[in-house]
Amino acid sequence: MPRLYLVRHAKPAASWGEDPDPGLDPTGLTQAQATAEELARSLSRLQLYCSPMRRCRETAQPLEQIWFCNAEPMPSVAEIPSPPIAATERRDWLIASMRGTWQQLHEKAPAGSIDYLQWRRQLIESLLAIQHDCVIYTHFIAINAAVGSAQKSDAVVCVRPDHASVTVIGNDQGRLRLIELGREADTLVLARQ
Repeated sequence: MPRLYLVRHAKPAASWGEDPDPGLDPTGLTQAQATAEELARSLSRLQLYCSPMRRCRETAQPLEQIWFCNAEPMPSVAEIPSPPIAATERRDWLIASMRGTWQQLHEKAPAGSIDYLQWRRQLIESLLAIQHDCVIYTHFIAINAAVGSAQKSDAVVCVRPDHASVTVIGNDQGRLRLIELGREADTLVLARQ
């Protein structure tokens, strides 16, 4: 059964809604290095995939350097797209969305939004298409979509993966299975995600 090591990006320099694509702050750089060293100690060199978002690319860099390889861009594990609303309203939208189910998120999406049920399906299908062990640098909601699928939960948030934590998902003959939940955050994700 292929194992997918889902790494949440390390601590960014700006919170969600403040900057559309922030890099890592100094704490995040330290977290990224520590996680890379931990993965390198416990795993043989694996294929790396990465959300195209800057905070994920920067989190992946230390492991790329240790393993002398580059992470392949994987757009399907990027941050959940915001609806077409003012930047000042996005934080409130995400907080409200995190309290419900995927069906509620879909039904209450502002006009012009993407199909959030389809976004979730595509993310899960992209993970199930991987037939080898790998490390994937991704985001809070994407990890929740994967864990929720494994747990047969429709909740948008069913776990709170901490920055630079590693959650292990298995591809069990066409179904995601939770193998190991990563370290969870003590605080709300929006407090400088």
